[in-house]
Amino acid sequence: MPLPDTAADPRCGDCLREPPAFDATVVAADYAAPIDQLVLALKFGEKLALAPLFAQLQADALSRLRDRLPAALPSLLTAVPLSSKRLMSRGFNQTLEIARPLSRLTGIALAPQLLTRIRDTRPQARLAPDQRRQNIAGAFAVPARCTTDVAGRHIGVVDDVITTGQTLNEIAITLKRHGAVRVTNLVFARTLR
Repeated sequence: MPLPDTAADPRCGDCLREPPAFDATVVAADYAAPIDQLVLALKFGEKLALAPLFAQLQADALSRLRDRLPAALPSLLTAVPLSSKRLMSRGFNQTLEIARPLSRLTGIALAPQLLTRIRDTRPQARLAPDQRRQNIAGAFAVPARCTTDVAGRHIGVVDDVITTGQTLNEIAITLKRHGAVRVTNLVFARTLR
């Protein structure tokens, strides 16, 4: 029996078994040494000067894949929002710090207020994979003033790291509930299984 043509369907086994709400994910790097230390330096070490580098690498990855993407580039970017408690504690949102220069590099408009986190959640990294979906369910909303910005649009969601994809899946569910026609994740690094 011949093996399936993986070039025809680049989705992972998990995504084939249970398709996510998002339509595509573009990743710049694997979350492995030394990239993992750079991500931690930005996120917890306040090394904000790394954000433009991450954005450039993400823009490069997007450029390399542009011809193979099944749809045009997103028409609008947003960043995974932090809870107000976590934002106050950290002092910045690392995904927004990446999204700003990415917007300039790609020419895609940035809408940082497109999503809000309506409830504080436990950090996903501290949870088992099966607990992550429950933890993040219902955590995001599109403010009423932004619903017309979402309807009928292809939204790009910027994130620093993807592990199980539960956060980005919940965001895609939220955006599509408000009329987004396509959601593409633009992620700097993915964890390795």
